[in-house]
Amino acid sequence: MILPSADALPEKLLALLAYDASSPLIFSSGLFLFLFAGFMLLYGAFRRAPMARIVYVILFSLYFYYKSSGIYFLLLVFAAASDFAIARAMARTTRRGARRGLVALSVLVNLSMLGYFKYTNFLIDIANQLFGQGFLQFQNIFLPVGISFFVFQSMSYTIDVYRGQLKPLSNWLDYLFYLSFFPQLVAGPIVRARDFIPQIRQNPVVVTRAMFGTGVFLILTGLFKKAIVSDYISLNFVDRIFDEPLLYSGFECLMGIYGYALQIYCDFSGYSDMAIGIALFMGFRFPKNFDAPYKSATITEFWRRWHISLSTWLRDYLYISLGGNRKGRLRTYLNLLLTMLLGGLWHGAAVRFILWGGLHGAALALHKLWLAAVPGAKPTGAQMNRWSRAAGIFLTFNLVCFGWLLFRAESMQTVELMLHQIVHNFNAPMIPQVLTGYAGVFALVAAGYLLHMLPGRADAAAQRIVTCAPLVLQVLMAAAMIWFVMQIKSSDIQPFIYFQF
Repeated sequence: MILPSADALPEKLLALLAYDASSPLIFSSGLFLFLFAGFMLLYGAFRRAPMARIVYVILFSLYFYYKSSGIYFLLLVFAAASDFAIARAMARTTRRGARRGLVALSVLVNLSMLGYFKYTNFLIDIANQLFGQGFLQFQNIFLPVGISFFVFQSMSYTIDVYRGQLKPLSNWLDYLFYLSFFPQLVAGPIVRARDFIPQIRQNPVVVTRAMFGTGVFLILTGLFKKAIVSDYISLNFVDRIFDEPLLYSGFECLMGIYGYALQIYCDFSGYSDMAIGIALFMGFRFPKNFDAPYKSATITEFWRRWHISLSTWLRDYLYISLGGNRKGRLRTYLNLLLTMLLGGLWHGAAVRFILWGGLHGAALALHKLWLAAVPGAKPTGAQMNRWSRAAGIFLTFNLVCFGWLLFRAESMQTVELMLHQIVHNFNAPMIPQVLTGYAGVFALVAAGYLLHMLPGRADAAAQRIVTCAPLVLQVLMAAAMIWFVMQIKSSDIQPFIYFQF
């Protein structure tokens, strides 16, 4: 075995510490698994030392974010300092006007950060279309990874303090710990302060056998979803279709849309699974973020199952603030539409994201109208008979997939081309040839959807098996999964889709 020379060691260490924009640190990478193993070896030594543990986790979290966004980790520190100070100022005054001004300041500061980094060039493009190209120059602005997530998380803290639902923290390090906690930092779940903060100073840290086993199960399922299903069908089928839709038949374009629906679910829920599992290893509990969303029989049910932390955030801090359902039916429908339009804009600065949000907002409003107008109409599939539920799942899934077409396409021209191919060039006689040519892809897609549609008790049974297995068997399962990932991956580790949001 050839050992690195003494001169090479500092270079290796600097490379490990340095930020590389082309290689962000993500959960499914070998580097993260190596670093996390080292992190956990020392973490256990602080199980009865809350302050030392808090500082240690903060330093690792800031390093983790630095490896994803470089110097912009200071933006995270600024957000933590700003909202901590604003919440403390709210606690020192009982004047309603002053408190309202302070919470408005928090929202303004957070949305200004988000607006500058995410929407500046979008607004410049609109101005150039209105007043002529060249009216304003586009800016070279780096989008910090996960800024939408930690901005929303920080705003929820100050709003909860304003509403009297949460007492402000007295120690800034506790707040920085909450906002920077690395498992959910860059892609959620969006964890509420009132759920997470009481866990920070637990003494000692307790990780039960059930928590550890559940963490193993979630990390393994997350790796399977992300590194095997999502990455493979993306690289070998979905990306090709969306890049050049005119080169493919309508059937292939339709399968590309269905493939992307599975890809984005496995990518995002895989990240959430791993984040929840890693947090459990450290003694922290996160809320569930996905609940088999493609089993939904109505669009309302879909948003109770998809990206639950975002949908509940939009409900509690936007929809309710707009008036919710308290100001009559027409206002309720308008509030739903506005909430989802802004939810679409949260995902990205592009017309297609606004249309995606508008589609879901209109669908939610129409479903609420349907429930009010049709006697016996049910809000979720659990209350329907078998055939109504099957029909509802089919219609809801295809509506959601149409939304994913808007969400994934690089431009509205791509949307038009794919719909044109599906409608005018479906080419059904080629289906057997396509299925044969992409046998591996379609087998993985079929397996992914089959596993997704299994009853909840099957997932619970699999979790019990892994959770109750001896530690040696759990280690062997993890090794087998890592080996499987290494065998099937066909290129470099792919970043998570939601890193761009």
